Amino acid sequence: MAADLMGVILAAGDGVRMEPFSRELPKPLLPVLGRPVVEHQLALLRTLGVEDVVIVVGRAGEAIEAALAERAPEGLRLRYVEQAAPRGIAHAVGVTEPLVDRPFVLLLGDIFLRTRAPERLRAMHAEGHAAVLAATEEDDPEKIRRNFAIVTGPDGAVRRVIEKPRHPPTRLKGCGLYLFDLPFFDAIRRTPRSALRDEFELTDAIQIFIDDGHRVGVADIVEDDVNLTHPRDLWERNLRELARAGWERWVDPTARVHPEATLRRAVVGPGARIGPVRVEDALVFGGAELREDAVRCVVTPGGRVTFEEDPT
Repeated sequence: MAADLMGVILAAGDGVRMEPFSRELPKPLLPVLGRPVVEHQLALLRTLGVEDVVIVVGRAGEAIEAALAERAPEGLRLRYVEQAAPRGIAHAVGVTEPLVDRPFVLLLGDIFLRTRAPERLRAMHAEGHAAVLAATEEDDPEKIRRNFAIVTGPDGAVRRVIEKPRHPPTRLKGCGLYLFDLPFFDAIRRTPRSALRDEFELTDAIQIFIDDGHRVGVADIVEDDVNLTHPRDLWERNLRELARAGWERWVDPTARVHPEATLRRAVVGPGARIGPVRVEDALVFGGAELREDAVRCVVTPGGRVTFEEDPT
């Protein structure tokens, strides 16, 4: 497969709503079954034949670069560009323009998703679409309100994209995975600040691109996705991935677990140390030490967050 596509990952956010976890690890390095979110994203890009990836970073750029120097999938060339101030997703994409010379697959760095037939993005681009938006059919309107709605015409082409709609007019929800031709950068340059958040919104840039007459398609290829915004999101995603794999526990080979410890629905990261305790419905970060029971919680080297309700 020719390397005719590049990859772009947006990883510049501060992750304020993910505190306290984001104080210990940059948000893109938060673990899902022992692998940083950004590593899962790089693996997806690799399946699409991408070899060249530009990662937009912010204040945590050095930590992300150091981690990926050891963990990036083989065969990928990674380059980094800084977004000096958080001015919106469209602005973050725009700062990559000097490094991007081909159509590119874009991933938002705080999205964890599973796809079926991701090659559909490439196929639709080959069919003449100047942009392709990955999506899922969502029955819960609240989930669409937290993301964006995609409205298509009779021919299946995208006609409108609506950021965080109060009353979603469609079940199609955008999921943070896209493919764009290079002329999309021109639409970004003409994107004004939004009234919604006083930022340069990606959906506004996409709407400009559509209104310019470019053919934009939608690929219903997302099986499961979550925006990792709050601590509970990370906890639930780890337990969901554990259940999806059919495992009772996942323990990194470098973790030390006391033989009398009891682990049920538990994810234990590298270098963690578990004493003779009960660990249930729990995510234990790498390097954390447990000397007492951990139930319905996330444990980090710096502390723990406990959840009152069972995971959904």
